[in-house]
Amino acid sequence: MSRRRRVYEGKAKILYEGPEPGTLVQHFKDDATAFNNKKHDTIDGKGVLNNRISEYLFTRLNDIGIPTHFVRRLNMREQLIREVEIVPVEVVVRNVAAGSLSTRLGIDEGTPLPRSIIEFCYKSDELNDPLVSEEHITAFGWATPQEIDDMMALALRINDFLTGLFLGIGIRLVDFKIEFGRLYENDMMRIVLADEISPDSCRLWDIKTDDKLDKDRFRRDMGGLMDAYREVARRLGILMENDRPEGSGPVLVK
Repeated sequence: MSRRRRVYEGKAKILYEGPEPGTLVQHFKDDATAFNNKKHDTIDGKGVLNNRISEYLFTRLNDIGIPTHFVRRLNMREQLIREVEIVPVEVVVRNVAAGSLSTRLGIDEGTPLPRSIIEFCYKSDELNDPLVSEEHITAFGWATPQEIDDMMALALRINDFLTGLFLGIGIRLVDFKIEFGRLYENDMMRIVLADEISPDSCRLWDIKTDDKLDKDRFRRDMGGLMDAYREVARRLGILMENDRPEGSGPVLVK
């Protein structure tokens, strides 16, 4: 991708100009970050797994009619995506108390919530992605009331689908963070799912043991991050069952 123009670089991904107008190439890095990049490491092969897991989940969501920016996977680390205007609001869907929700409200981690809860955060690393209300979002022009309604409706549909999908492979979807973008097509604009869905952006716990299979293993210095991500990929049917030679990187099904 060195011959293509770099459009944007974030903590875990790089966006390059795509082969056609209106497209971008999304490259998954091996960087592991937490607490808005205050904690940082490089973990060999993480980007490969996240690329493949996100591809699988976005493909399944496309199949059920969720509009997304995803077009297809290009190689082990890159995806072809539609260029969108990112809404500067992160949407967090919570099914079980964990992380900052437990800290803010004094609820024991692992407590099932009475219903799924949607929270909004202003997308700003400098401000540590502060929690905001719908009033903030509309007052500052980050999104219109209709766009908020669209994002919430899509978030709940995504949650319903992913909860069932992960439950079928013995994983509890505790919570997840997603982003949306404005896709412009001729004179039309619609809200679509963007960014990624992977163990970087979800809390995934084993149903029987509550073992964490997500980035909390890095946040909390638990170790075994790649083993956890491989386990998610294996259960999704992405990672081949045969043993992997030490140091060879993840072996992925085509």
